Amino acid sequence: MNNIKIKVCGMRDVENIKQLIELPIAYIGFIFYSKSPRFVQEGIPPIVPDGVEKVGVFVNETFTVIMDKVKSYQLQTVQLHGNEPATLCAALKAEGLTVIKAFGIDETFDWTSLASYLDDVDFFLFDTKSTQHGGTGQSFSWSELAHYPYATPYFLSGGLGLENIKEALKINDSRLYALDLNSRFEEQPAVKNIHTLTQALSIIQHEQVSGRQ
Repeated sequence: MNNIKIKVCGMRDVENIKQLIELPIAYIGFIFYSKSPRFVQEGIPPIVPDGVEKVGVFVNETFTVIMDKVKSYQLQTVQLHGNEPATLCAALKAEGLTVIKAFGIDETFDWTSLASYLDDVDFFLFDTKSTQHGGTGQSFSWSELAHYPYATPYFLSGGLGLENIKEALKINDSRLYALDLNSRFEEQPAVKNIHTLTQALSIIQHEQVSGRQ
């Protein structure tokens, strides 16, 4: 079993962030998309420690706007969740950023559409296909991942919660790099239940230790 990384996305509340960064997570996501109920309108508080990467999530935004947020909040990673071209990914990588390109997956998804991005992203993120650009709380059929033909590692997103974390960890794929936790752990949009997250992280740690034995 991989040493799966954890990303918690859709954060905004300062006190909630303070609680979250005490947990063993690798990435914390901030959504810069005004139509999202988790939109970070007032920016990111300067409290995230160096050991946790700050991810800015954008939907069909311009290079200039993205880089303005990167510089304002010292983002290390950008996640593109719209219809962004590979040229934008390449331009952001050239700035020294880690680039995650998200795609909505269903049974009709054309996996070869990823080919043009292979040289210009660090990770893909596979989410449930929707018109909302993520945050649906719904899972796609993970059996579709068997059709993914490329070596680029990926984040798994979409409807991950306590009831299916163990199943996610059973996905036998060395390219599965991280789990992206969001709406199933919320008390309200952009406010995570820290107790439930702690339970999930304990399950993940236990399953990974058991898998190495």
